[in-house]
Amino acid sequence: MNKVILIGRLTRDPEVRYSAGDNSTAVARYTLAVERRIKNENQSADFINCVTFGKNAEFAEKYLRKGTKIAVAGRIQTGSYTNRDNQKVYTTDVIVEEHEFAESKAAGRAENAANTGGQPDDGFMNIPDGIDEELPFL
Repeated sequence: MNKVILIGRLTRDPEVRYSAGDNSTAVARYTLAVERRIKNENQSADFINCVTFGKNAEFAEKYLRKGTKIAVAGRIQTGSYTNRDNQKVYTTDVIVEEHEFAESKAAGRAENAANTGGQPDDGFMNIPDGIDEELPFL
């Protein structure tokens, strides 16, 4: 049986491409930072490459962003290719069959605020007090 379940945060926005042809399919790639239970001095998380297709890829493009905490289920796929220097490169990816949010939107905002110096990222710009005297259209 080849089944993997992970919970982690996206390290960057998903990279989404569409296959060529009449029936183009979305392909999304992203990396999850998954915390280790036992942390060593060198690394406290594993960075796992994930790939998803079709509707799941379209969902990733629309809703997933850097820092979003998600749970994924899928399978491990290994492969290899020869690079430009004629060296064989081995790859390991998680083929995501399903994913879902692992925290509420509010918890994600609070986490983001903690990581950005206390300013919540609610989509609105912080307007300083007293600015209304300077606005010409009031």
